Amino acid sequence: MPISLSHLPKKSSVFGALHLLLASFGCIHLAHAQSSEKYPQRAVRLIVPYGPGGATDIVARQLALRLSENWGSQVIVDNRAGGSGTIALESVAHASTDGYTLMVGNVSTNAITESAFAKTLSIKPSRDLASITNLIEIPHMLLINASIPVNTIKQLVEYAKTATGLAYASAGIGSYPHLDGARLAKVMGVDMTHIPYKGGAGQIIPAMISNEVQLTMINLASAMPHIKNGRLKPMATTWPTRRTEFPDIPTMTEAGFNGIGTNAWNGLFGPAKMSPALINQIYSSAIKAMESSSMKESLAKQLIYVVTSTSPAQYVQFVNDEVTKWSAVIRENNIVME
Repeated sequence: MPISLSHLPKKSSVFGALHLLLASFGCIHLAHAQSSEKYPQRAVRLIVPYGPGGATDIVARQLALRLSENWGSQVIVDNRAGGSGTIALESVAHASTDGYTLMVGNVSTNAITESAFAKTLSIKPSRDLASITNLIEIPHMLLINASIPVNTIKQLVEYAKTATGLAYASAGIGSYPHLDGARLAKVMGVDMTHIPYKGGAGQIIPAMISNEVQLTMINLASAMPHIKNGRLKPMATTWPTRRTEFPDIPTMTEAGFNGIGTNAWNGLFGPAKMSPALINQIYSSAIKAMESSSMKESLAKQLIYVVTSTSPAQYVQFVNDEVTKWSAVIRENNIVME
């Protein structure tokens, strides 16, 4: 019986099917290769929510240098100043979750901003950013103008109750020095005017020396030269223990103001929904960089101290606790940014 050639596959159809089959295997192989490729394969962008020169920028550049060396891929610092850190926060929240966009944030951007800018911020940092690890803490001091005739906080309280026109400085409305100053005034039972300086320490220090403002809480690194030359007078340190540089100056707790005063922290963040494996890999690399003796020695010279998290999960809890704490402070002082 004759065989109908119409029942046999045509040559072109056979090759077409074979081509599709090979292509499918190729796609599977490519997808597997992409999912298991070494990270990073290209430059990583490390966003800083302020301009160059401040503590957060210093820490980010030191970290970027060591990560570049460890990874063999460049880590580029990208300063995204503006909006009290909201511009940087939103850019990271909307970035790809592939780990090529990270951010060095701090207590202001990643704890206070969430509540202070709740009406205008399009994201929720604790939800839309992945908390990877803490990096550093910076000791702060409660300082007064040298002309004020007191030497202890107790004397300062009595002086403030009778003085008029006292003002305290901060780096801006909603910043932690603003909130700390408001809390201190409330506990002291005195009225003080808040004067914000967008230029940070660069403007606050001259204003303090000239007696334009009389009180501030500011990082020790910025204040140290002016304390030593007698232009500013230290009242207490926000550090858990007395500073070796000023052994006679009490802690805020010793002075009777437990819980008031902030040691600014910086941490490493990325977009939310990064894979746990990628977060753990970046965490391990960051810990290796931060805990190196060269990093600790370099930062300590600038009175910046390495304080890292035991795990990403521990840091998530820490940041959430900070958000809750500062949210309560903001509500109690009726501080909302429009």
